[in-house]
Amino acid sequence: MPEVLTVNGKAEVVVQDAASYQLMLDRLSRMETIAAIQEGMASAERGELKPAAQVLDEMRARFGLAR
Repeated sequence: MPEVLTVNGKAEVVVQDAASYQLMLDRLSRMETIAAIQEGMASAERGELKPAAQVLDEMRARFGLAR
């Protein structure tokens, strides 16, 4: 269970065990991944995608890579 430390009556620091903190980070990462996938799907539904060959050609040109 996290502990909230206050300064002058205002929350200043939260102390929690490492396992709970790691679980929170893992959940946040999963949520960010889900949000990115949802945005990608929405982009696809709006027709904003490029063909893979075009993207690869753009990356090769940008980074000076040979075919």
